[in-house]
Amino acid sequence: MTSRTHVLLWTDSTPAYLDAIKAAGLADRVEVDTLPRKEKPTAAQMARTEVLMAYGVPPGLLPAMPKLRWAQAMMAGVEAWMALPDLPEGLTLTCARGTHKESMPENILGALLYVAKPYAAAVENQKLRKWVHSPAQPLGGKTLGILGLGAIGQDVARAAASFGLRVIGTRRRAAPVADVAEVFPAERTPEVLAQSDFLLLLLPATRETDNFINAERLGMMKPGAWLLNFGRGHLIKDDDLVAAVKARKIAGAVLDVFRQEPLPADHPFWGTEGIIVLPHIGGPHPQRDKFVARLFVDNLGRFLDGKPLKEVVDRQSGY
Repeated sequence: MTSRTHVLLWTDSTPAYLDAIKAAGLADRVEVDTLPRKEKPTAAQMARTEVLMAYGVPPGLLPAMPKLRWAQAMMAGVEAWMALPDLPEGLTLTCARGTHKESMPENILGALLYVAKPYAAAVENQKLRKWVHSPAQPLGGKTLGILGLGAIGQDVARAAASFGLRVIGTRRRAAPVADVAEVFPAERTPEVLAQSDFLLLLLPATRETDNFINAERLGMMKPGAWLLNFGRGHLIKDDDLVAAVKARKIAGAVLDVFRQEPLPADHPFWGTEGIIVLPHIGGPHPQRDKFVARLFVDNLGRFLDGKPLKEVVDRQSGY
């Protein structure tokens, strides 16, 4: 009988993953250990683990797993994994890229509608029993710029186009994308900034994108433009954004991700008029573990059969 592959699920929500393994017919091919996030693997678990699924790991853990060949990160962003000083060179790392597709496009569209329509002002006026007629600004005919036309960006483009928005954006490989009028390489980002009425950030966190939106690039945007960040908090130089919004160099910003979460109570984002703080609600979904489990089990079957895995992290690019 062929020996089973040892899998460690290091998460607080194991039922979705165990059910998916069973449904895929892989249960008799693996031995699964489950471990709550607050606990640490035992020496025996580390010695036998060949496949690891986790949100993240502390330094020193991965080198202590001599049989580990593949690690599945449970989030799309892998900056914490890439920052590990002892990330084994030969370890295959995959991420959960694409598992936010059910929720994030909807939440981004919600943000677009929020800043274009006078609903928030109407709610405040209702508290004062004031009738204030404020015409809603149309989305049709405006330009949405998307920096990072990956899976989420392409879904947003499809939905935005149905509202009559003209969509442009950047992509590492500037090939045509459905529902996107123009796709630019990263070096032509200034053209996207200059044309956009709404600028959506969906870039990964890498050395190249740290503080990407700074005073210089904010100065390239239209005075009436809105910035929406649903990518990574590190993309924005916080002080420069606060200064730009206060000086009316741009209309405002909707931010769902931050350098430090929860956002500290004394951070200037909270009190800056024109900056809307969302508590990282863009990606979470009540059924997200099922979506991640679907990807993990697909990859687990591929791993057991010796086939290429999906969503492998490119260490050179950092995502």
